[in-house]
Amino acid sequence: MSNESPLLVIVSSPSGAGKTTLTGRLRRQVEGVEFSVSHTTRRPRDGEQDGREYHFTDRPGFEELIRQDAFLEWAEVHSNLYGTSKTEISRKARGIIFDVDHQGARQIKSQRSDAVGIFILPPSMKTLYGRLKGRASEDAATVAARFAVAQEEIAHYGLFDYVLVNDDLEEATQKLVAIFLAEECRRNRSARLAERLLAEGRGFGGSTPPPAD
Repeated sequence: MSNESPLLVIVSSPSGAGKTTLTGRLRRQVEGVEFSVSHTTRRPRDGEQDGREYHFTDRPGFEELIRQDAFLEWAEVHSNLYGTSKTEISRKARGIIFDVDHQGARQIKSQRSDAVGIFILPPSMKTLYGRLKGRASEDAATVAARFAVAQEEIAHYGLFDYVLVNDDLEEATQKLVAIFLAEECRRNRSARLAERLLAEGRGFGGSTPPPAD
């Protein structure tokens, strides 16, 4: 891996647009991509484990971390607090995925302008509502609330570098992988390597080729 720091990828979408499925498929296809594990005051759902899906904490504990300036970003969503610890960006990885809303994306971008923002859209609001309604863990009131918030989330698509429509899952996965691989090749991410190669070349006398391995 030529780059010395992980590619920071912000993936956001309204609930039900499929970002969890898509980011999971990205990780399976591109080795070395990891999830940023956020802190939250939300209660764990069935099958979730502390430290895997989230770092689960209570509101007083979360608010203490805010006072300690421990978060790269944090926000209140659906009456629960969510935040990304600053330690997440120092991890050794090829890429780190941040699953945040538009508030979190804006905060991360304000501190790390090199972070790549990707917003995932559903093909239609009818499809989105059907996906939300099909979740066994959500009651009718929660579905209605999430659908209302989804429209607000979509209004912030302009904060992101890429907009990806999740209509066909396979095609959307291919596009997400392509975005990641293309961003790895940006000039600013390979500049140090290029300059190091130039320095090595000068060390061998400019036009004189180095000895073969």
